[in-house]
Amino acid sequence: MFDGTTAPPLIFVRTMPMSCPYINGQVERRLVTDLSTVRGRKSHDLLANAGFRRTQHISYKPACPNCNACKPIRVRVRDFTWKTGFRRIKNRNRDLIGEWKEAKVTKEQFTLFQTYQNSRHNGGDMGLMDFVDFGEMVERSPIETKLLEYRKASSAELVAVMLVDIQNNGFSAVYSFFDDREPNRSLGTFLVLSLISEASVDGLDYIYLGYWIENSPKMSYKTRFSPAEILTSGGWITHIKT
Repeated sequence: MFDGTTAPPLIFVRTMPMSCPYINGQVERRLVTDLSTVRGRKSHDLLANAGFRRTQHISYKPACPNCNACKPIRVRVRDFTWKTGFRRIKNRNRDLIGEWKEAKVTKEQFTLFQTYQNSRHNGGDMGLMDFVDFGEMVERSPIETKLLEYRKASSAELVAVMLVDIQNNGFSAVYSFFDDREPNRSLGTFLVLSLISEASVDGLDYIYLGYWIENSPKMSYKTRFSPAEILTSGGWITHIKT
């Protein structure tokens, strides 16, 4: 991949086959490259627009042998539809104060992360992460990355966090975690809505939400944020609900 530098080219490798976490019976493989090199850092935006995602210093894209269910998805910010339900969620969280933070971990964040994992994903691999692992997830980024935090105005209690990559044309929602003791807040949805609002203020075009899998309950919710675009072999196209 040429990006105007004289640095060595990117090297892409395939991961070993592993069980798919989203579709029973399917095998997952990924195409990965290292972003920590000079060319890697300069290529991140191109890779993101080509459907790659970042985790730590690695950019990856599904390359499964017998499945193409994972579709890169992004939300168009400029003509986002603020449905009545979305407005209600924002109103229910009017008592929260949001603030952008440097991508540096704190014990407070880690405690919230652990509580979230135990509540939502008990038994999952991320639930085994210690503070060092958590720090690697948040801080080991070769590109511009920030944390969007939300606290209760009344007590300053931390209730929601989203790890966000800053791209040339939008924000990428890398990972979020939150306090789910008040389910009426719908904090997961609220974080995405907040990111859309922040992107609108900054004049950005897209919110990248990772991969959408139509028949996966863990992923199918992403098309609720519309208009959404799906990356196909012909480029990004507007997703039409059926």
